[in-house]
Amino acid sequence: MQPEMIPVPAATRQPARWQTLWREAVRDPAELLRRLGLEGLSARVSASAQGAFPLRVPAGYLARMRHGDPHDPLLRQVLPLDLEDRLVPGFTLDAVGDAQAKAGTGVIHKYEGRALLIATGSCAIHCRYCFRRHFPYAEETAAAGGWASALEHLRADPSVREVILSGGDPLSLSTAKLAELTDALRGLPQITRLRIHTRLPIVLPERIDAEFLDWIGALPWPVVMVVHANHAREINEGVRTACAALRERDVHLLNQAVLLRGVNDDVDALVDLSEALFGIGVLPYYLHQLDRVQGAAHFEVPESEGAALHRALHARLPGYLLPRRVREDAGQPGKTLL
Repeated sequence: MQPEMIPVPAATRQPARWQTLWREAVRDPAELLRRLGLEGLSARVSASAQGAFPLRVPAGYLARMRHGDPHDPLLRQVLPLDLEDRLVPGFTLDAVGDAQAKAGTGVIHKYEGRALLIATGSCAIHCRYCFRRHFPYAEETAAAGGWASALEHLRADPSVREVILSGGDPLSLSTAKLAELTDALRGLPQITRLRIHTRLPIVLPERIDAEFLDWIGALPWPVVMVVHANHAREINEGVRTACAALRERDVHLLNQAVLLRGVNDDVDALVDLSEALFGIGVLPYYLHQLDRVQGAAHFEVPESEGAALHRALHARLPGYLLPRRVREDAGQPGKTLL
């Protein structure tokens, strides 16, 4: 006879595994370099950049980096280097005009029919090229107050058909918090589509757990998830499993990459990325020219070089694996196709 199972009260349940992995992320540049056998790079680490925009790297992502390789493309995306301290003309705190497009607390409304919600300022990983690395998240988070300001804006504008969750990373919120928003959105008949921009399925695929899948699979709208992978080596078996589970819930998966000096500014790397994405059921969507945010100038690939790379990519890939090369210009009604 099996013993009777006693329900565990919600208050005493163990946190989800992804939350434990989140808390255990590496935050000290010295520890990161020690684990990779790269202590010699410590002189290049910027204390001021680390203080303003701290390192955060999940252990599972760190494990995909090459031990002893100072040029590893995954390491380059997260290590706060002294190059970030340079002030370069044209690189600003608000590279894409978020401030001028604010339409409510945590609401950015730039484009016709779409409103973007800054769901949270938290991320599982801090990418050094992040265009919102200087964003005032403390004052501008849509989830604050039960999403009240965001919902007020959406109710007042029936032209908004698509809600976009961004951040930070919206999947850093608990599934219960995400459900709080989508439960409220069900009462807005004009909403026909939900889009989620997230890096977590790539850097912390454990986030795509059973609770999350139950939530996303029960939503009444088509769901588009735009993940963010910049290099084929970011994609491992955990990412493959997470994406397969999302596809089983009819989530449309796209990828948005950024063209980054020293990471993927090479046609072979870009071909490998598109092929790897297709292998896990994700279609390449955008290849962004770098948003010119202060602290990220060393990642910039000139537009002429980006154009040459894209032409070479076009010659080697079928059209459905060729991402559109774009730039975001503040104040424009959409991305600028290049």
